[in-house]
Amino acid sequence: MNSTQASPPKFLSTLRTLKTLKTLKTLFKIQNSKPTLLMTDLIPHRGNYKQLLSYQKANVIFQITCYFCNNYLDKKDRTVDQMIQAARSGKQNIIEGCAASSTSAKTEIKLINVAKASLRELIEDYEDYLAIHGHRKWAKESVEYAAMRNLGRLQNSPEFYMQLISTRPPETIANIAIILLNQADYLLFKQLQRLSDDFLKEGGFTERMYHLRKKQQGSKRE
Repeated sequence: MNSTQASPPKFLSTLRTLKTLKTLKTLFKIQNSKPTLLMTDLIPHRGNYKQLLSYQKANVIFQITCYFCNNYLDKKDRTVDQMIQAARSGKQNIIEGCAASSTSAKTEIKLINVAKASLRELIEDYEDYLAIHGHRKWAKESVEYAAMRNLGRLQNSPEFYMQLISTRPPETIANIAIILLNQADYLLFKQLQRLSDDFLKEGGFTERMYHLRKKQQGSKRE
């Protein structure tokens, strides 16, 4: 298992920020009226990442994974760090993707893809734990699976799940995590689908900047 899913290097993020600032400076040179309206059109407000169901689910998974690894795995085992890092990557890349959404649709899509891949890796880790220790993985037609799937659709509170797993054996916690991970994977799939559709219809920051610049130039000619 190779946990290499991570955010882009910091110097790349810095470079993108500098390019964005340079672009904005160029745009402001030709701007002569209504700066607030122009900024809203150019850099739309995308909302709070904490309101995303995908983030809420990923946050629950991160906390469950930390609890599971710290209580039921050997701390000397490399799997501990790998599982926690995969869970953290899933959560953090959703946050970073949301932060990048206003100025780079491509970066947002890339980061959400990284989050999705990290959580898929974590599913494999939990399945490996069950197989290695001879525990049963809940079948989709089982009563346990159906009950947990329905619960997962209703609850995204970390406090609720931490209280729930505190009284459950590790094989049950692993099965709970697998179901929540599959739900997070589906939410991220739908999120990527929406982002891709929006990008094809509306374009990204560069396209918005081009259209606004043309609009400003047209206004000057008039």
